Amino acid sequence: MSDLVVIVYPTEAKAEEVRQRLFDLQKQYLIKLSDAVIATKTEAGKVKLNQIVNTTAAGAVTGSFWGLLIGVLFLNPLLGVAVGAASGALGGALADVGINDDFMKELSNSLQPGNGALFVLIENMTADKVLKEIEGYGGTVLKTSLDETKEQVLRDALQQAAAS
Repeated sequence: MSDLVVIVYPTEAKAEEVRQRLFDLQKQYLIKLSDAVIATKTEAGKVKLNQIVNTTAAGAVTGSFWGLLIGVLFLNPLLGVAVGAASGALGGALADVGINDDFMKELSNSLQPGNGALFVLIENMTADKVLKEIEGYGGTVLKTSLDETKEQVLRDALQQAAAS
């Protein structure tokens, strides 16, 4: 079972810095992430999501390949690439992998413009080592699916950095 943690940082850059640190920790096998998305709110009030993977682009590339292959078989590779890319892009745009986009946008409406909310879906982690690595970045816990004890440990660790 995965755990969801949402931490708000004063800037999108700070949230990105923490996300990159989590990716480094994943390479060290201290944490396994299913998804890590940064949400920001513009001055106009629009919420933008900075995903790790652009499913629309990935779908278009995959669709182009399969379209080319099928097009070669039926002696019309250009038409095959065009149809494959369009259908792949459509399929990629409709696919929602990881954390639900609507949920992230709804929760991010409470952000102040300029803040960055880091949404992390954690499969498993070595909690004490990961907390030690990210506590210096500060931040405020917005939402979590952790049990109350673990959530309080996370809040305390992040508050210590804010107090310093």
